[in-house]
Amino acid sequence: MPEGPEIRRAADQLAEAVVGEPLASAWFGFPALKKYEKPLRGRRIEAIVPHGKALLTRFDHGWTLYSHNQLYGVWQVAAAGERPETTRSLRVALETAKQAILLYSASDVAMWRTDALHGHPFLSKLGPDVLDPALDARSVEARLRDPAFAGRALAALLLDQAFLAGMGNYLRAEVLFEAGISAHRRPQDLKPTERKRLAKALLTVPRNSYRTRGIEPASGMRADYITDTPAGFRFSVFDREGLPCPRCGARIVREELAGRRLYACPACQT
Repeated sequence: MPEGPEIRRAADQLAEAVVGEPLASAWFGFPALKKYEKPLRGRRIEAIVPHGKALLTRFDHGWTLYSHNQLYGVWQVAAAGERPETTRSLRVALETAKQAILLYSASDVAMWRTDALHGHPFLSKLGPDVLDPALDARSVEARLRDPAFAGRALAALLLDQAFLAGMGNYLRAEVLFEAGISAHRRPQDLKPTERKRLAKALLTVPRNSYRTRGIEPASGMRADYITDTPAGFRFSVFDREGLPCPRCGARIVREELAGRRLYACPACQT
């Protein structure tokens, strides 16, 4: 599943293609959404923004399209009137005079009144978006002290979207390495300096991944998330089992924690 940086980069690409332009057509593959096709014609998309791993396409008449890619969904940009050759099922097509944004394979798609999104059953349970520019380290540190989260092992907590939306498996490994903290520990057991370090890493690592516009090749990563440029986000521990730690040279180990593979340096992360 894509993590916060990949979702935000996708939102940027979609927004660049269609935001501000009137829609020439709207098409939905779900019968329940067909009634929205005609009212969307001529409307403009005001913004396309992520919240965690969900994408919110906001229109200028008070409605928002909610979509979640889950494991298989993918958005694509195409020229108006064109459809890429693919075996995927088209779910949504929003088209201006010049460009189209197309959602394939996703099953979690709905139209909501923008002013009612706070009541969405998924969005209402999410924590702050880890890539929200307004989120600061002090707020993250406060969440680490919150009784709802403080007693949970970091291995599971950092995957819980109610804690921080947009976190995922590779980010979990890299954040814990950056902070020098074991995934087996709990926030309530950390020293104040460790909590500060972790709070900082929970912001800097995802934001660095987002800024680099793609990640280095790794097993299990979709091709459209990967870059082969020198500026790509480089893993320190993720998918590097048996290789030397870039800090101390100890061999990186792999564990299965909270149902996902996790990589760590046994010497640096205590």
